[in-house]
Amino acid sequence: MRRQHELPFGAQLTAGGVRFRLWAPRAKAVALVLEDGPELPMQTEPEGWFALTTDDARAGSRYRYRVDGAPYPDPASRFQPDGVHGASEIIDPAAYEWRDASWQGRPWRELVIYELHLGAFSDRGDFIGAIEHLDHLAQLGVTAIELMPISECFGRRNWGYDGVQWYAPSRRYGRPDELKQLVDACHARGIAVLLDVVYNHFGPEGNYLHAIAPDFFTERHHTPWGAAINFDGPRSRPVRDFVVHNALYWLEEFHLDGLRLDAVHAILDESTPDILAELAQTVHRRVAGRDVHLVLENDRNEARRLGHDYTAQWNDDVHHALHVLLTGEDRGYYGDYAGRPIEHLGRALATGFAYQGESSEHRSGHPRGEPSGHLPATAFVSFLQNHDQIGNTPFGTRIEAVAPAPLVHAAITIVLLSPQIPLLFMGEEWASRRLFPFFCDFGPPLDEAVREGRRREFAHYPEFADPEAQWHIPDPNAETTFDAARLDWSEPGEPSHARWLSRYRALLGIRQREIVPRLRGIEPGGEYAVLGPAALRVEWRLGDGSRLVLLVNFADAAAPLKAPIREGGLLYASGESPDAVLPPQSAGFYLLDAR
Repeated sequence: MRRQHELPFGAQLTAGGVRFRLWAPRAKAVALVLEDGPELPMQTEPEGWFALTTDDARAGSRYRYRVDGAPYPDPASRFQPDGVHGASEIIDPAAYEWRDASWQGRPWRELVIYELHLGAFSDRGDFIGAIEHLDHLAQLGVTAIELMPISECFGRRNWGYDGVQWYAPSRRYGRPDELKQLVDACHARGIAVLLDVVYNHFGPEGNYLHAIAPDFFTERHHTPWGAAINFDGPRSRPVRDFVVHNALYWLEEFHLDGLRLDAVHAILDESTPDILAELAQTVHRRVAGRDVHLVLENDRNEARRLGHDYTAQWNDDVHHALHVLLTGEDRGYYGDYAGRPIEHLGRALATGFAYQGESSEHRSGHPRGEPSGHLPATAFVSFLQNHDQIGNTPFGTRIEAVAPAPLVHAAITIVLLSPQIPLLFMGEEWASRRLFPFFCDFGPPLDEAVREGRRREFAHYPEFADPEAQWHIPDPNAETTFDAARLDWSEPGEPSHARWLSRYRALLGIRQREIVPRLRGIEPGGEYAVLGPAALRVEWRLGDGSRLVLLVNFADAAAPLKAPIREGGLLYASGESPDAVLPPQSAGFYLLDAR
């Protein structure tokens, strides 16, 4: 079993050698520069393309393009052995022999997603190192891993959101065939593989598209990273193809099971269909016959994108409401939830989004979101922690370090047993003490700009109002900052961590046995009722007609329970079981029959 996605650009092996194709619509002359061979002029084609097929190149050859006299790596390179500024390497995608011919993916309702950063997940910090811990994940109850972005970016360490060669798995994690080994190993254990992809911007160093094809970007739209990618202006067809083929490339050539699209609210496109719709429709048409999932991160809460084009969306509203209930924090975007967090949590759990068109004070009073009650709970991914929500704190602090353990236990009970699809962040399952601060590895002057930007980000915190105090915020470029994020795999053996690990395993076992089999055909929406200042009842109707009921109380005092559940059916209680009152700092789930 061998797989490849045929790219209409970049270096593609053919019967006649290697075909090279580059879009450089303003260039006068383009040549192929082989590192151990001749420099060959490329022929012009319509619409700004340059192409050449030659038998002077083969798999393993390294090359650049010379565009109007200046040499550049291939923007569609499949591998950059010497980093973003080095020569590109020709890869034979069919050289790897797959062992997962029978793999058809996993239905979305079965997924328990485990987000990880390859560099910090294992001692080796690469694709092969991750394989060493897959049995731990399978025993935990994880059915999918989600890799933070792996496209080549500058430096030895990076969160991954600064990728500039979108088709090249980063050399810091291994060669492309080693990524395929990881996917194969996951599939052998029944674990699906999702990849976080970034289509809203390129990183600040090593992006040569500005020089090769300035039409790739537009001044018509602006993003937090500068000029936007040109998805809807003149000459935008090759740009759209670059993104659509990238999605197909990961799904077909690497046999991935889905993609999580980062911050699509920063993808600006006024055409019809827009690039998000075109991408999803093309994927569903081309990658048929197995379960493939497309997931959004979308601050706009655009419910219309879910259910057909896109499988689900990360539900920040659930996280933010839980975070406020656990910590009382009201800074930044948490301010939108601080007034009535239990109401926001109930609405987000029962009907998808907490903000469905209401005004957001954090967004200067602008409305946010669309009605989502017509969608099933499985159209949303819920979490208590992820890379952003940990890394967006000054020191990369995990929730267990700032919230009482009983409240964390109640919150994770909600995440793991609600019908929404749960996501965990690496090490969360044993309450790791390790931080996850923002880290990168830029040189001057970018390093200082990132360092200062990080300090400004937290300057509104009272404890960092003094510039002197801001010096205590970890330097993102320091190797020690990255080292602080690396998991300590000895921790799960310590009694306090082992207790948390046992809880996670128990909860995921209940989910697998009692809830997942009933998610097929789950009714859209749910019902919720606020029972006290921090107490809540939520009910969902599952696919077999049974009712899943949550009773939770985050307060320090018991809450009155007007209608106690007398018919049994308790699946799990994080604290005392509810009776005539709802115990403090506890959550319980009940599975009841259709009555």
